Amino acid sequence: MNKTEISLEFDKIKMQWADCALTEAARKAIQDTHLILSETELAARLRETTESRQMLEKCGTPPLVSLEGTEELLSAAEKGQCLTPRELEKIAAALVAVERLKSYLDRGKSCRIPLAYYEENLDPLEELREQLRYQIWNEQVSDNASKLLKSLRGDILRAEDKMREKAEAVMRANKDCMSDHFSTVRNGHVCIPVKKEYKFRISGILIDKSSTGSTLFIEPSASAKYYEELQELRMDEENEVRRILYELTALVAENGEIMAQNIRMMEKLDFIFSRGKLSERYQGTEPKMVEERRIYLRNARHPLMDREICVPLQFSLGQGGMNCSETINGIVITGPNTGGKTVAIKTVALSCLMAQCGLHVACEEAEICMNRNILCDIGDGQNISENLSTFSAHIVNVLDILKRVTAESLVVMDELGSGTDPAEGMGIAIAILEELKKSGALFLVTTHYPEVKTYAEQEEGIVNARMTFDRENLKPLYQMVIGEAGESCAFYIAGRLGMPAYMLQRAAREAYGEGSGAAPGLGGGSGRAVKSGIPAAGRNVANSRSMMRGNETEKNTASGDTSVTGEQFWPNGELPDGRLEEELKKETVPHITKTSAKAGKKHGTAFRRGDSVMIYPDKKIGIVCEPANDKGVLRVQLPDRKIWINHKRVKLHVAAEELYPEDYDFSIIFDTVENRKLRHRMERKHVEGAEIVVDSEI
Repeated sequence: MNKTEISLEFDKIKMQWADCALTEAARKAIQDTHLILSETELAARLRETTESRQMLEKCGTPPLVSLEGTEELLSAAEKGQCLTPRELEKIAAALVAVERLKSYLDRGKSCRIPLAYYEENLDPLEELREQLRYQIWNEQVSDNASKLLKSLRGDILRAEDKMREKAEAVMRANKDCMSDHFSTVRNGHVCIPVKKEYKFRISGILIDKSSTGSTLFIEPSASAKYYEELQELRMDEENEVRRILYELTALVAENGEIMAQNIRMMEKLDFIFSRGKLSERYQGTEPKMVEERRIYLRNARHPLMDREICVPLQFSLGQGGMNCSETINGIVITGPNTGGKTVAIKTVALSCLMAQCGLHVACEEAEICMNRNILCDIGDGQNISENLSTFSAHIVNVLDILKRVTAESLVVMDELGSGTDPAEGMGIAIAILEELKKSGALFLVTTHYPEVKTYAEQEEGIVNARMTFDRENLKPLYQMVIGEAGESCAFYIAGRLGMPAYMLQRAAREAYGEGSGAAPGLGGGSGRAVKSGIPAAGRNVANSRSMMRGNETEKNTASGDTSVTGEQFWPNGELPDGRLEEELKKETVPHITKTSAKAGKKHGTAFRRGDSVMIYPDKKIGIVCEPANDKGVLRVQLPDRKIWINHKRVKLHVAAEELYPEDYDFSIIFDTVENRKLRHRMERKHVEGAEIVVDSEI
């Protein structure tokens, strides 16, 4: 499945289509379906789809069944293998299905539907079918399969009855020796249950015994002679059954080619009727395939969208389109986001793809030309594994399209030139349109660039189209108007959704220049001259393009009208019901809880070095030599040692600032005399092998 089918969601159509098929061969044909390039083949395919739809409406659902595994049985029969009763019954069921389908198609002849005449290609092999149904029943060879088999099975039943009668006679004659009142069958022998202590009173052969050993199962001598007779009868029965199965298998092999043709015809009809069922599902219409390069759709719908909510699309492109003699090969569609631009181009391209695959299209009327290929650039195509950004993916795809495009191609591109700097993207978009126009292909593109709209207005063979939008309710109307340029309505939508006026003013100045202050509600003032409808970022490109084509510059610039009208922002030059906010309303959000800058703050009192503290419960006085760490443990100098202690057991006695001056050297208290001397020496010069020993007692 290629990228075009995935982009246009034809893969999802194929999934629905496959659900309408019953045979694996039809499902495989569905997955392998692609553009048909032969006019004759396509006409036949569309005719079959229409006729299958008519058959479904007039005669109901065809009695198609899956015949999976039947061809393997035919192959085994042709190789001389013996088919089992179950396999032969499956062959019989297949022939019954052929007969039912033949009868269904025969009813279609009365409706004068040409598809019904496929009935003549089906042969139900009535003689073979009846013989199989007569000789095989419930996955077994029936008693009536042959006279000998019926006789043998009768003799077997009589021999079994005699064995049982003899055994019961022995039981009646020796009731006191029996542990039960019923005979039983063990390993094919009719046995009587004899108590262990009476085993020598019963003449016969010991066959089995109970788990406790108290009961012995003995075959009486009177019954034993019938057992041998029964075994011979069963061997004869088995031989006769095998003979019948080989005979039936040979008949199946003789008719194997006809049956294979029946299977292929049933699979073909399943494929044809699946197209009719799919058309019935989305209420499709047979498209008229035209020789002119033209696409016309009336009330077209995307087949995957809900019919109740989908807004029908009116579309025309190509020779003789839009009721004019001018040939229009390209349409540039503009309009607001979520306005239905992408759905529109997908609907057109998907309708063309389905039509050229022999399917009906979801519309009331369609005229579609055949295309050599349908080329798409829809979606951002970003691929991390291939190191492709959105813009890179677009360009790679576009270049591939331009390499393959011909005058008989249909090209659809979404968000042309997007994913990069707007001015450069606009230039690239126009360059792509020039190349598409040069190729002679039919093409549809969507864009937000106003310069591209201007280009489409001025270029022959290309027109603008817009998607309508309900400004009051902020809802897209999903209707395409061909011949008119649309607008993104970004400022209007942003204002209606709550963006403050001052932000819109700034946005307008950046987009349209200082002169945009003429827009009502967006502030006044004079500034640099701006062309109506053309942002400053792309003005030079637009001017240079006009000069290159020798066209006149825009009239409003020549007349000195350099302001942007309010209609570019609000309908009829009015603000949206005065609902523009003056300020952006802030919402309360949770605060970040930060750790205190002062060590030990979260552990109660922030003890400092030099603080005199009292230690509980001993109530000893000490001096803090190291503040509390993040676990709330601090170090205190006692008269005889230093200790680590939790802050909860310490209480401030006298603060350090009350006991010592600001620059007091605490090493006099906390350091040893040796360390102090060594530190002074090390401050003056390097002392080889010197090491200050830090007290690590805890």
